[in-house]
Amino acid sequence: MKIRTITLTVAMAALLFNCNVDQKKEAELPSVDVDVDAESGQLPTFDVDWADVNVGTTTKTVSVPKVVIVMEEEEVEVPFIDVEMPDDNDDTEREERSIVIEAEVTDNEHEISIKEIWASNNNLYVISELMATDQTIGDKKMRVSDQITLKARDLNVKHFIVGERPDRVFNTQHTYVKNMEALKSKIEGDYKVIYKK
Repeated sequence: MKIRTITLTVAMAALLFNCNVDQKKEAELPSVDVDVDAESGQLPTFDVDWADVNVGTTTKTVSVPKVVIVMEEEEVEVPFIDVEMPDDNDDTEREERSIVIEAEVTDNEHEISIKEIWASNNNLYVISELMATDQTIGDKKMRVSDQITLKARDLNVKHFIVGERPDRVFNTQHTYVKNMEALKSKIEGDYKVIYKK
């Protein structure tokens, strides 16, 4: 009888812990008039071992996307253009500044070079050429640049790059054209070539 009671108690406990029970009515024990003489009993005890959990870090080798930008400083001769407009009164209206062109490339090394500068009214059109070389750079990314120094009054500068636009978000800031003829169709009005490499 004791074993049956213990088994029934354990089974009921397992059922209660493994299912969702909604109580519909209050329990009421039957009234019984019994004269019983019994010794006190003992419920079974259980020693439950749970998983030992440790939180920390471990070192693993994983592939992590990285942007590698290769920029090196070196002294080079930079073209200098001094633009004096006919109505410039003195040298104070003109400022010296660098005009820089950059492109971000993948797969192969590229060279970018400012080839020409056209002037029209208060606009300067800086025309550069982007060409891929045979040297591969693997899965790295790099930026290539060229620059000139310009001394002039404040002018509107627009960059055009002759060549194929590399598929990088950085390269959306300038206009890419296939060739010089395609570029000429984009420029309205007359212009004067003030620099040619």
